[in-house]
Amino acid sequence: MSDQHTFIATTAFGLEAVVKRELIALGYEPRSTSPGWVEFDGDLSAIARTNMWLRTADRVLIKVASFQATDFEALFETTKSVDWKKWLPANARFPVDGRSHKSQLTSVPANQRAVKKAIVEAMLAQHQVTTLTEDGPLYRCQIALLNDQATLTIDTTGPSLHKRGYREFAGGAPIKETLASAMVQLSFWHKEKPFLDPFCGSGTIAIEAAMLGRNMAPGLQREFAASQWQSIPSSTWEEARTEARDLQLPKFEETLVATDRDFRILKTARLNAEKAGVADQIYFQEKEFDDLQSSRKYGCLISNPPYGERLSDWRELKPLYQSMPLVLKRLPTWSHFIITSYDGFQKLLQKNADRRRKLYNGRIECVYYQFHGPKPRTEESQPVFGGINEKAQEQAELFQRRLVKRARHLRKWPTKRGIHCYRLYEKDIPEIPLVVDKYDDHLHLSEFERPHDRDLAQHDDWLELMRVSAAEALDVPVSNAFLKRRGMQRGKAQHGRVSQDRYEIEVEENGLKFLVNLSDYVDTGLFLDHRETRMMVCNESLDKDVLNLFAYTGSFSVYAADGGAKSTTTVDLSGRYLDWAERNMELNGFTSDSHTYVQADIREYLSSLPQEELFDLAIVDPPTFSNSKSTEQDWVIQEHYPELLNSVLNRLRPGGVIYFSTNYRRFKIEESFIRGDCREISKQTVPEDFRNKRIHRCWRIEKY
Repeated sequence: MSDQHTFIATTAFGLEAVVKRELIALGYEPRSTSPGWVEFDGDLSAIARTNMWLRTADRVLIKVASFQATDFEALFETTKSVDWKKWLPANARFPVDGRSHKSQLTSVPANQRAVKKAIVEAMLAQHQVTTLTEDGPLYRCQIALLNDQATLTIDTTGPSLHKRGYREFAGGAPIKETLASAMVQLSFWHKEKPFLDPFCGSGTIAIEAAMLGRNMAPGLQREFAASQWQSIPSSTWEEARTEARDLQLPKFEETLVATDRDFRILKTARLNAEKAGVADQIYFQEKEFDDLQSSRKYGCLISNPPYGERLSDWRELKPLYQSMPLVLKRLPTWSHFIITSYDGFQKLLQKNADRRRKLYNGRIECVYYQFHGPKPRTEESQPVFGGINEKAQEQAELFQRRLVKRARHLRKWPTKRGIHCYRLYEKDIPEIPLVVDKYDDHLHLSEFERPHDRDLAQHDDWLELMRVSAAEALDVPVSNAFLKRRGMQRGKAQHGRVSQDRYEIEVEENGLKFLVNLSDYVDTGLFLDHRETRMMVCNESLDKDVLNLFAYTGSFSVYAADGGAKSTTTVDLSGRYLDWAERNMELNGFTSDSHTYVQADIREYLSSLPQEELFDLAIVDPPTFSNSKSTEQDWVIQEHYPELLNSVLNRLRPGGVIYFSTNYRRFKIEESFIRGDCREISKQTVPEDFRNKRIHRCWRIEKY
C-alpha cells in the first residue's frame, strides 16, 4: 500500500484547474500533462479516495507506461515488456480501448489489436499459464497516442464518475453532474448564500450544490471497477467510505431554490434529490422564468437554460433569451452564472460578462458566463469584536468527530513502538486548516494557513474554540492544549487566552527521551516527520564518527549516540539550540567527551576543519526558509546545494554516507553535480501517521 504510483484524472476540457484544486484538497500534488488529463502520485488508497471524492473528473486511470511509438514494432515490443502481472491477474478481463491524435499510428483499431496481443503474450509468460480465461474482474486498458507518445493506462473507475447513482431520470437536455459541480465551484456560492436555479430541469445543479455544501462524497453511493480487484484490499475501500461518511456535514440553514416550468420534470428532480439524500435541502417549485423574483440579497443564480441543439429550434428559444435582461434585473444584488452554447448571448443581454470560460456540455461547446454582483454589506448579527457563530459550532463538532476517528485509528502502534509523539490531524477538513500533534498527554495545535477573509477577533475566538474542542475530543486537560499561529516568531502559544512562560515537557520516542517546548515558536524542538529518518541514522551509526549539521535540537545526534556512534559532532549557528541539543543528550545519558557541540556558520565550519578530521556519517537538514537572516539559510538554496553537499563529502572517509533532507517540495538534485551515489529515499522516511506523503524530501548519498 505504501508504494507510489502515477495516476491520471481525466476531465472535460476547461475543468483541469477545478480537478487540480480537488486533488490538492485530498492531499495530492497534481500536474497537468495534456488537455483533459491531470496527473498525480499516490499509493493504492488514492484509487479509492479519488474515485470517492473527485466531483469534476470523469475517470481515474493508472498510468502503466509512457513511451515513444512511431511504428507498430515499438508499440508492440514496449507494451509486451511492461510488468502487467503487477496489475492484471491471470483471469482478468482486459478489453483495450484506443485513441490517436497527431501520431503516425493513425489506425485506432490496429493500435488496439497490437496492444491486446502484446498484453496477452506478456500475461502468458509472466503468469506462466497457457490460456487466459478472461472471466475475472474488469481491467479496461487504453492505448492513447498523442504526438507519437504512447500512454498505456488501466481504468479504475468503471462507469464515468458523473454517474453518481442518484439520477435515474433526466430531462430533455441534461447537464452532466461533473459539469454541474464545476459550475457551482467556479461561482461565488457557498452554503450560507441564497441559491437559485430558474431552469433546474432534473435538479442536477441544485443537487450538486447541496452535496458540496454538506461535504458529501459524490462516489459514496456507487461501486467502482477497482473495488473488485484483489490487489486493493476491501479494507481500503471501507476506510475511504468511512472517511466519507465521517466528514459529511448535516443539513445547513440555507434552503436552495430550484424552479422549472414543467411540473413533470420537477417530479423527476425531487426523486433525484431524495435519492441523493438532499431532498430536505432543496425547494423545488413550478414557476415560469418570467415570474422569477426573490426578496433575498447577495445570492447566486446558477443555471443551464435550454439551448437549441437539444430541446428545440433556436427561433423558439430566442424570445426566452431576449427576456433575460429584464427578468434578471429584478435581482440587482445577485451574481449570475449561466452556461449556454449561444455565441451571441452577451450581445443579446447587452452586457459583457465579468468572466467567460469555455466549457463542454457533453460534446457541445459552451461558454460559462459570470456576472458578478455587488459585495454584501456587513451584517451586524455578531458582536463588534469576536464572537462564535453557528457555523463555528458546527465546525467544532465536525473537528471533534474527525479527531476521535483518527485517535481510534492510531491507538495501537504508538504504544507498541514506544512513541509518545505523533500527528493526528493535518487539514483533513479544508475549512479547518489546523495541524494537531499529540505529545504524550499534551496537544500541540498550529494554523496551517491564516485565512484572509475573517475578522481577526472573531478568528481568534474560533481558534480558541478549536483548541478546547480538540482537548475535549481527545480527553486531554484543556490546560495541556497549546495552539500556535503559523508565521509567528517570538510569540507565545495560545493557551487559555493567556501568554504562558516557557512550557517544556519530556517525551519519549523509540525508547529515547527528548525535551519539547510547547509554548514558544511553531516548532516544538522535535520534527515528527523525521522519526523514520532518525531510526535509519541510528541503525547506521555503530562505531562511526557522526557529523550533524544544522543540528537544531540534536535529535539526530541522540539517535546516533544510541546507535553506538564512536563520536558525534553537533553543529548549529544558534547557541540556544545547541544548549537544547546538549540537554537532550544528557537526558539520555550521553555525556562523554566524544560528543561535542560547535556553534558556527556551517560553511565556515566546514572550511575550517583540519584536513585530517574526517567523518563516516553526516546528517544535513538545512532550514527551508530563505528569508531568514541566518547565513546558512541564505547559503543553502537550490542553486548552492551542490557546493554544500560536496563540501560535506570532502569531510567523509571513503564509503561515508550523507542523509540530506529538505522541506522544499520542488527541490531537485542534479546527480551529475554530486560526487557520490545519490538515491532519493523520501517515501521510506515519511511516517505512517502523516497523511501528507510529501512533507519532506530525503536522499541518501554515499561517497564514491
